[in-house]
Amino acid sequence: MSAGKRTKRFLEILPGSISWGIIIFLVVMTVWRPVIAAVIIIIFDFYWIIRTVYLTTLLVLAHRRLSRERSKDWLAACRSLPKRKWEDLYHLVIFPVYKEGLDILRPSLEALKTCHYPKSRIIVVMAFERRHAPAGEYAKILEAEFGGTFGAYLTTFHPDQLPGEKRLKGANATWAARKAKDLLEQKKIPLAEVIVSCFDADTCIDREYFGCLAYHFLTNPKPHQASYQPVPVYNNNIWQAPSLARIIEISASFCQMIESLRLEKFVTFSSHSMSFKTLVDIDYWPVDMISDDSVVYWKAFLYYKGDYRVIPLYTTVSMDVAYGKNLFKTLEVQYKQKRRWAWGVENFPFVVSRLLRDHEIPLVLKIRRSFHLLESHVTWALWAIIMGVMPSLPLLVGGVFFAQTPISQNLPRVIGVLLNFTLGTSIVWILLSRAILPPRPKEVHWITNIVMVVEWLFVPFLILILGSTPALDAQTRLMLAKYMEFSATEKRRTVV
Repeated sequence: MSAGKRTKRFLEILPGSISWGIIIFLVVMTVWRPVIAAVIIIIFDFYWIIRTVYLTTLLVLAHRRLSRERSKDWLAACRSLPKRKWEDLYHLVIFPVYKEGLDILRPSLEALKTCHYPKSRIIVVMAFERRHAPAGEYAKILEAEFGGTFGAYLTTFHPDQLPGEKRLKGANATWAARKAKDLLEQKKIPLAEVIVSCFDADTCIDREYFGCLAYHFLTNPKPHQASYQPVPVYNNNIWQAPSLARIIEISASFCQMIESLRLEKFVTFSSHSMSFKTLVDIDYWPVDMISDDSVVYWKAFLYYKGDYRVIPLYTTVSMDVAYGKNLFKTLEVQYKQKRRWAWGVENFPFVVSRLLRDHEIPLVLKIRRSFHLLESHVTWALWAIIMGVMPSLPLLVGGVFFAQTPISQNLPRVIGVLLNFTLGTSIVWILLSRAILPPRPKEVHWITNIVMVVEWLFVPFLILILGSTPALDAQTRLMLAKYMEFSATEKRRTVV
C-alpha cells in the first residue's frame, strides 16, 4: 500500500475510532471509577446546556433575518445596483432525477415558472438517468409542458456505469453540467456570467430566490469564490407527513439556519448555487462520492487555496418530508437518510489528505478547518449517547459505594435540570416551527394544528434512536472500510 493510501486509510479510521474510544472509555470508567465517570457526564451536560443556549440564540437570530428578508423584492434591489447589471446574468438550474415521478417534478418546474425573475434568463436542465425505464416518457411530457417557458430547456440522459463513476447524484449532475456547458458555448454565453443551481428533484424555490441569489452574487467582491446556500425547509408535504418525520425534518431545517450564522463552519448542503465558471474550473461534482453537495464546496476551497466561502441566502427552498407507509417504515427511511447525511464524514479523509499535500494554504487555516470537520462529526456521533444513555449507567452499575456518595444523589438532579432546560428550549423551537409552516390545506383537518404541537413530546424518543446512531453507524462503516452505496430517498405525497 502506498504512503498516500495509508494516510487516507488512517484518516478514514480516525473519526470512528475517536467516537468509539470515548464511548468505551466512559463505559469502562463507569464500572471502574463511577465517581469520575459521573463528574465527566455532569460536566458534559452543563457544557451542552451552554451550547444549547448559544445555538438557540443563533436560531432566533437566523429566524428573524429570514422573516425580514424572504419577502423582500430582491429584483428591485438588483436594479438599484450602480455597477454590475443583473441583466447580464443567466441562471442555470439542474434537476438530477432518478425515480421521481411527474407528481414530484411538475411542482418543481412550476415554482420556477412562477418565480419573480425573467424566464428568459433561466436555463433549465432536467437530468434523467437512462437506466430508469420511464425516464424517456417523463422527459417528453415535461418538455411539452415547460420547454417553451424558459430561455432554454435541455433534457439529458446519464448513461449507466461510465468508467470511474458510481451510481450517484453527483455523477448525473456532472454529466448534465457538461452538456449544459456545450449549450452555453453554442449560444456564446460567457461561463463567468452564469450561476448554476443544483436542486434536488423535489426542490420548489421561493418566488424571490433568483433575485436574492443575483443580488448577493453581484455585491460579492469575489463572486466566483463563493457558494450560495438558501435555507432548506421540508414544507412540500409537511401537512400530510406523519408526526415523527415532521419533527425530524423541522429540526434539520433549524440546524441549517443555525449553521448559516456560523460562517467559519458553514458548508453547502443539498440544494445550493455557485458560479458555473468555478464549477467547470474544479471539474464539476465528484462522480464517486455520496456527499457530493458538500464535497463540491471542499473542491472549491482547495482550488482557491482556502479563499472560498459559503454565503447564506435568507430565502427558502422547499423539499419533501421523507416518510414511509407506517411508523416503522418511516423510522427506517429517516434513519437511512440521516445515515447518508452522516456519510459526509467521508469529507474528512478527502480534505485532510489534500491539505497535507498543499503547501500554499496557511497552516493555521488547515488545522482549524480540519479540526472543525472532525469535531462536528464526532460530536454528532456522541452527544445523544452521552446525554441519553450514559447518565443512567453510574446509577445502575456504580455499586453500593457510589450510591452513598453525594454525586450519586446529585446526578439525577442534574439530569432533571437538563430535561427541564430541554423542555424550555423546545418551546422556542415549537413557536419558530409554526412561523415557517405553509398555510394548512383545506383537506387537512384543523386538529392537525394541535397535533403539530403535541408531537414535540416525541423529541426525547427520537433523540435516542436518530440522534447519534446514524452518525456512529456511518463512521463505523468508514472505519471498517464497509463503504456505503448511494440510496435515493423515496418521495411520497400521500397521507399516512
